[in-house]
Amino acid sequence: MVKIPYVSEEVEIPGNVEVEVNGMKVRVKGPKGELERDFSHARGVMIRQDEGKIVVEAFFANRRKKALVGSIASHIENMITGVTKGFRYKLKIIYSHFPISVKVEGDKVVIEKLLGERAPRYARIVSPRVKVSVKGEDVIVEGIDIEEVGQTAANIERAAWISGFDRRVFVDGIYIYEKGVAE
Repeated sequence: MVKIPYVSEEVEIPGNVEVEVNGMKVRVKGPKGELERDFSHARGVMIRQDEGKIVVEAFFANRRKKALVGSIASHIENMITGVTKGFRYKLKIIYSHFPISVKVEGDKVVIEKLLGERAPRYARIVSPRVKVSVKGEDVIVEGIDIEEVGQTAANIERAAWISGFDRRVFVDGIYIYEKGVAE
């Protein structure tokens, strides 16, 4: 087992973002909102703030700790991107015979008439910070936390999943076709 004496990654902090590091808790405030994340599960990794950047570091790191340093740095970058620009996932409603009806009701997305089914299907919106809108054949999921936005989009895609039919013939459903930064 080879240990690397010192591993570190730096994340630049833009001017319009405030970052507060308290032990292993990171709070990021920006024009679109505020995100907080606890990295206390990462043993042997340290997070510190240093002149306009955040440094994630580990001493005598094995392969696992080295990967953990990179993962935490990526999470912090995603938090900064979220509070400055936000994230947007686009899903396409596809049907061949029965028109699918999709609407948002509170913290649920209601999918009706999928393959002519009478019972509606429901997909949970993970957080009130995630906004879901239906525009024509597109379902747009937006928010500042990439994990909440991605999980909500996955919930919608999974709720419209059809089993027991040949996927090459019955392509009806709701599918993610674009992921990105909202701006």
